[in-house]
Amino acid sequence: MHTLISACLSGVPPEVEAIAREEDLVPHRVARAIARGRIVIPANPTRPHRLCAIGEGCRVRVNVNVGTSGTRCDEDLEVEKAKAALREGADALMDLSTGGDLVRIRRRILELDAPVGTVPVYEAVRRAGSAADVDGDLLFKVIREHCKQGVDFLTLHCGVNRDALASLRADPRTMGVVSRGGAFHVAMMAATGEENPLYAEYDYLLEILAEHDVVVSLGDGMRPGALVDAGHLAKSTEYLTLGHLAKRALAAGVQRMIEGPGHIPADQIGYNVRMIKELTDGAPLYLLGPLVTDVAPGYDHVVGAIGGAIACMNGADFLCMVSPSEHLALPDVRDIVEGTRVAKIAAHVGSLSRAAAHTKNREIRMAEARRALDWEKQFEAALAPDEARRIHERDGDLETCSMCGDLCAVKMVRDILPAPDERMER
Repeated sequence: MHTLISACLSGVPPEVEAIAREEDLVPHRVARAIARGRIVIPANPTRPHRLCAIGEGCRVRVNVNVGTSGTRCDEDLEVEKAKAALREGADALMDLSTGGDLVRIRRRILELDAPVGTVPVYEAVRRAGSAADVDGDLLFKVIREHCKQGVDFLTLHCGVNRDALASLRADPRTMGVVSRGGAFHVAMMAATGEENPLYAEYDYLLEILAEHDVVVSLGDGMRPGALVDAGHLAKSTEYLTLGHLAKRALAAGVQRMIEGPGHIPADQIGYNVRMIKELTDGAPLYLLGPLVTDVAPGYDHVVGAIGGAIACMNGADFLCMVSPSEHLALPDVRDIVEGTRVAKIAAHVGSLSRAAAHTKNREIRMAEARRALDWEKQFEAALAPDEARRIHERDGDLETCSMCGDLCAVKMVRDILPAPDERMER
């Protein structure tokens, strides 16, 4: 079966050449990393769009979640939010809709120029009426439909199996299960007494994904939902299962990435990231947050950025935007814009730790522009240029910023102390 992995085993496909140029990497090394499962490129062949590489040696990427709920269902608003996220620099989108015409909403999101992911079990539950009524046949049918429609990556909670449920029962947590997909699978198993079909029939699932060359994002259904739950057993049980499933996916020629690790203290992030990476042989790691405190509702985008930056410095590859409305409400456009900007900052900080040329060159451009008091070049280098311009210009067209004014340290000293390149010229 022809997949990107199989193509990379025999050469360097054109899309890999393009990604290598964008990331300033050596093409054959990118192809080898894809074949080894260290990099993924979510790109369903049925739908052309801007490419995005995630993983070893690449810049840290940012995903933004959009989607309706049963409480607020406005298709136009969700499309507007998705477009706002892309304008702010999001690299990928996920449609997590659970209300309204799910097929039509997804079709509209898929018209945008970006990789798109979904969580098929959400739609399966809506069709069945409840999580307890979902069976394997329905779930696999929905997965096939998402693949055929052009979805590039699917979050599938294959690791939420009976072992994970037993661990949850043996070592109870305050918040139980906070992953919506994870909770659906727990409810399915509790109702039937049978294994999660995504785990029990994993080889069949891989056949579907390989047929459509769709990336599987192995979901963290047992992630802790509060700091007090970070050390409990269910999370680690799922990690071990995902390690085995990641190896089986790669052997089947299916690109995969891993999700994790939820709400955990800052000092535990490095350990958790490195453990997931070791268990999955360096598979790209996709995470929401991690959230490093639970007591800052309204500012969880900042909390997530702190955790995300630490995680990326330890090897995480893909950040999911956390919005200011996390844990409070469905995000509006303003929440999406603010959350995306903050996530991009965290991704940039994480990319700096990878010695990414693009990222470091941007820092150099900003330093040179600030020395020259060249505001236009500063805005060009800024991660949120419109906001930077708005703040600077509110006090008028000034040579320096209005904080220092005529006592600007940069202006005062730059003629006394030449820049390093100027010293070399002399």
